[in-house]
Amino acid sequence: MAEVTLLVEETAGARHAVVTLRHQGKFNAMSRGMWIQLREVFLHLQQQALAADPLRCVVIQGAEGHFCAGGDISEYAGFRFETGSLRHFHENEVWGGLSAMLACDAPVIAAIEGNCMGAGVEIASCCDIRLATQDSRYGAPIGKLGFPMAPREAALVAHVLGPTLARSMLLEAGLYDAGAMLQRGFLTRLHADAATLKDDIQQTVARVMRLSPAAARMHKQMMRTWMQASDAMLDAQCASAYDYADSPEHREGITAFIDKRPARF
Repeated sequence: MAEVTLLVEETAGARHAVVTLRHQGKFNAMSRGMWIQLREVFLHLQQQALAADPLRCVVIQGAEGHFCAGGDISEYAGFRFETGSLRHFHENEVWGGLSAMLACDAPVIAAIEGNCMGAGVEIASCCDIRLATQDSRYGAPIGKLGFPMAPREAALVAHVLGPTLARSMLLEAGLYDAGAMLQRGFLTRLHADAATLKDDIQQTVARVMRLSPAAARMHKQMMRTWMQASDAMLDAQCASAYDYADSPEHREGITAFIDKRPARF
């Protein structure tokens, strides 16, 4: 089953939400349907963040010991080799989900275990506080698949990771452990295991919910302006960003992955 689920909990009269990424047997890799669900969930949460009794914060996590292993590559051959459908996937489905996360005025906390790759790094980059276990690992090795990260997604990741780490992930398929990601400032805090991570999540939620929701909302709105300066440049890049759809390397990378063999570029 591939789905994004939402649970709203109430503690001492204050509400917070828990969003769970779930794709059984695929380390919660994002299917196209999950991207659409992610957008719908966060649009709903934004309404709740603006309500008279506002939602105070959101926790996003993965099911069964992993955050998100990337995209569901088994779907890719069905739409990636045509420019229009490829553009729709990235600009509407993927960016629809990510931009809805970024637009949420409630603080968003990531609870990261296990694999956090590609789409997982993008989703985590939309969060305000990132808490993780020691066994979590990070990367975006899509160069092995013969295609680049989409412009808006790459700008988001580079903004949060910093240019040096982003270049390593994208240009040499660099993989990083949790300690390295904490040292580089991507992670807020690190924990030995899932139990201590859960304790910290609960304590962090409690701290956030004691603060002013109006102040949090204004802080989130202020922080969004930090990323808006490059929007015009990204619009220009996106005009031709998906012209590679039918390229030989794109086809070979995805076909090789599906066939479970090394790609020949």
